[in-house]
Amino acid sequence: MTAITADIVAVPRIIRSPGFWHGVIRRLSRDPVALVALCIVIALIAIAILAPYLAPYDPAKTSVIRRLKPIGTPGYLLGTDELGRDMLSRLIYGARLSLVMGVIPVPIAFIIGSTIGIIAGYAGGIVNTLIMRTVDVFYAFPSVLLAVALSGALGSGLTNALVSLTVVFIPQIARVAESVTTQVRRLDYVDAARASGANAPTIIVVHVLSNVLGPIFVFATSLISVSMILASGLSFLGLGVRPPDAEWGLMLNSLRTAIYVNPYVAALPGVMIFVTSICFNLFSDGLRTAMDVKS
Repeated sequence: MTAITADIVAVPRIIRSPGFWHGVIRRLSRDPVALVALCIVIALIAIAILAPYLAPYDPAKTSVIRRLKPIGTPGYLLGTDELGRDMLSRLIYGARLSLVMGVIPVPIAFIIGSTIGIIAGYAGGIVNTLIMRTVDVFYAFPSVLLAVALSGALGSGLTNALVSLTVVFIPQIARVAESVTTQVRRLDYVDAARASGANAPTIIVVHVLSNVLGPIFVFATSLISVSMILASGLSFLGLGVRPPDAEWGLMLNSLRTAIYVNPYVAALPGVMIFVTSICFNLFSDGLRTAMDVKS
């Protein structure tokens, strides 16, 4: 986390114009790894949206005689789980809840954390101290431990899991937002705007946001892969989505007893979690490189 933060908080000493973003898109389009990762993510989102039309079977339909069919079984391309449910259908429907739990907390934390960090970074002094020391209380706990503790206190369920994950990421984003805002606040054009009589809200909206939102956004995108893993972990522990809903982490939990009987089928949800997380991570790396003007 420290290395990522160090890369992101390097703020160019220029106002980000529309030409800058055109350059970002152009450089990103020349990164084949980032483009492939983005295409896979878009495909997963499309599969999740079109799940009712793509899934060959009802993901909740069970059958005792079809239990733990291997991959390649006629009529069941990816086999069946411990209750005889079609794995392909459950993986397709599982993309819905897995992506919701992995993606939704990050933009919410981005809005809240950015607001907190920008206010603290621009105000400085006692305001910065009060806000950031409060943030540090949550930032001091490991992400996994904090997510499990909050979910355990709130109870299992999709809504509580989303709240827990959002709270986990707010301090991390707030810390980055405060750091880049503190750098930008000391630049000459901000001092010039302040000397010309512009008030604080105007300076923040016109001069500060254009420089700080980019680095904060890139850092936030890098948290999506972490959010995917944490969300799956909560469901695996029984603190996220409840059965019989299809979710990749919950599917890993229910299939753990079948790993010695049909290991390939049992590993499929883990493969989906890994592929989705690594694609979000690769796209985030490509976006960070594209936004680095010096590169």
